[in-house]
Formats: sequence, structure tokens, C-alpha cells
Amino acid sequence: MMLSDYQELRDLVSKFADSEVAPLAASIDKNEKIPSDLVGKLGENGFLGSYVPEEYGGAGMDYVSYSIIVEEISRACASTGVLISAHTSLCVYPILNFGNEEQKKKYLPKLASGEHIGCFCLSEPNAGTDAGSLTTFAEDKGDYFEISGTKNFITNGKEANIAVVFAKTSKTDNYKGISAFIVECDSEGFEVMKCEDKLGIKGSSTAQIAFDKVKVPKENLLGEYEKGFKIAMNTLDGGRIGIAAQALGIGEAAFRYAKHYSNERVQFGKPLHAIQAIQFKLADMSTKLAASRLLIWEASRRKDNGEEYSLQSAQAKLFAAEAAMWITTQAIQVCGGNGYTKEYPVERFFRDAKITEIYEGTSEIQRVVIAANELKSLK
Repeated sequence: MMLSDYQELRDLVSKFADSEVAPLAASIDKNEKIPSDLVGKLGENGFLGSYVPEEYGGAGMDYVSYSIIVEEISRACASTGVLISAHTSLCVYPILNFGNEEQKKKYLPKLASGEHIGCFCLSEPNAGTDAGSLTTFAEDKGDYFEISGTKNFITNGKEANIAVVFAKTSKTDNYKGISAFIVECDSEGFEVMKCEDKLGIKGSSTAQIAFDKVKVPKENLLGEYEKGFKIAMNTLDGGRIGIAAQALGIGEAAFRYAKHYSNERVQFGKPLHAIQAIQFKLADMSTKLAASRLLIWEASRRKDNGEEYSLQSAQAKLFAAEAAMWITTQAIQVCGGNGYTKEYPVERFFRDAKITEIYEGTSEIQRVVIAANELKSLK
């Protein structure tokens, strides 16, 4: 796509976000639910299958386009942005990238249209970042696998129709015995145990899911047997770009509001933005957003071109998430006492931003990934 095509897409998504998403953001946060008709509109506009090829019912765009969509929707509502991100990069992507032709034809069209929502089941109560320690087990029963175990912090878990699930198929104490499966969430034994009561992104469900002898057909093994860890890590590399784009959208929303507020609020006989201390805050916000966007675009471009992008996705996620947290904090400072009240949206931006430093690997994990990539040349 040409630069003008990306700008045209941004304009289109921005208008949708401003007219269809932003007016609902406060109620989504308060009611802790994204309306089903909004999810339907996301599907109708191609936002849930952006980089899925047209032959599988998608919009046939690229990963740069996907990052633009997540950014603009997250600017309007972070909960809606992460629904798109988790659905697209964590469920759709591994099926598209590792699934066989039959799996793609069966699952991708409904996922791309939004008829089905997807989730990614890796984390467990005692196995978060340490994925090799997961205990969910898939026992080979001949014609099918039988999965038992518990998954934690599953985004879209409550609404999901399709889950990409990781389970041990060998009783190892490391990642080598992990396989990936496509699981239909209406299967007997699949149960949403609870949804977390969270600080932010409250409209997005974060669920604990139990698997009680869930039968999964052999044809739903995703990728190669006991190569699931590779699928999970590859998927998370792309997922970090989506979270970085979400953080960027949140930061942009906070910056725009702070800038507007500094123009409307008059103190000492002049608007706040006439005070140099406020100008410095706005300048730093703008610069961090610009840097975040460039990092996200570089990671996305490399992914689209088939280049190595693990380092770049970790850099984008680390920088954009920490920038969003800083920007939303400063936006509250600009708004003063008003910014600390729920009458103003900056406190919601602040609450929503924090999670971007945690999921898809904490900021500390991103630093480990970045350092490991940078130190390869020394070996």
C-alpha cells in the first residue's frame, strides 16, 4: 500500500471511531460490556479481519493497516481496541499462519466477519510469563484429544466462540511438550469460571476458563505436534505490535484532551497553554507519540515484508506502553483536580494505559527480549 492509502484508511477508521465508538466509551467502561451491535459494526467494516486474505473472507490488508485500525479505535475506546487486538493478532493470526487449508476455510471467514470472536489461551494460574510451566494437558485418545486444565487472564474469554489453546501433550517440565489446538468454545467441558474485576479496560472481558475433559478432534491440532511453543512465541511477537498500537491510541486520546483543556481553561488571566510548564508537557507528549508511531510502523513493516521483527515489536511495545502511562499521568496533571474525577475522561485513559505495560509480557520482559536480541552478535 502507498502512504496515501494508509492516510485514507486512517481517515476512514478515525471517522468511524469518532462517530460510532467514542460516544459509547464511558458507558462501556461503566457497564463493563461492549455492545454486540458495535462488535457487529467492527466486523462489517473489516476491522476484525483486516489482514485476512479476501479468499478467507477478510479485508486483505497488511499489518501496518491493522496497527492503524487498533490505534484509532483505541483512541476512542481502549476496551474496544483490545477486543480487536486480541481477536485478530492472537486468534486469527495463528490460524492464518499455522493452520492447514481446511482449518483456514472453516474458521477464518466467521472470525473475519465478526460472527465469531476469538481468544488465546496460554496463561495459567501458575504459568504466566513462564509458559513452559503450564499444566493444562491434552491426552491422546485415539480419534481425539481430551484437554483438562485451567487458563487465566483470557482476553475475550467470556464472548469467545473460538479459542487457540496451548496444552502439554507430553509430561515434560519445559516447553518442548506443548501443542496448540483450535477449540470451539461451545464444546462440552469448556466453562468460563469468572471474569476479573479490573482497574481499566473494563469493557473487555478477562476470564478464567476451565477445561474439563474437553474433546478436540485430531484435525483441530494447530501446526505440528508438540511445536506449540513456537506458535505461541511467534504469535506474541505480532501481538506486541497490537498492544503497542493500543497504547499509542490511549496516549493520543490523553494528549488531545490535555491540549484542548489547556486551551479552554483560563488561570491567572490566560489559557493554560500560555504557561511554559504546560507547553513543555505538551511538547514531550507529542514527541513520545511520534516516536511510538514510528516504532510501531517499523515493526509492522518488517512483519509485512517477512523480515525478523521480534526486536522491533518488543521495542515498540515497551516504548509505546511506557509513553502512554507517562502521557496519561501528565494529562491528569494538566487538568489538575478535574483530571482526577470521573467527569473528565483522562482518569479513564490513565486506568486503561496501565495494562499495556503488563499484558503480552511486562515491560521488564520486553527489556529481556530486546537485550537478548541485541546480545546475539556477541556470541
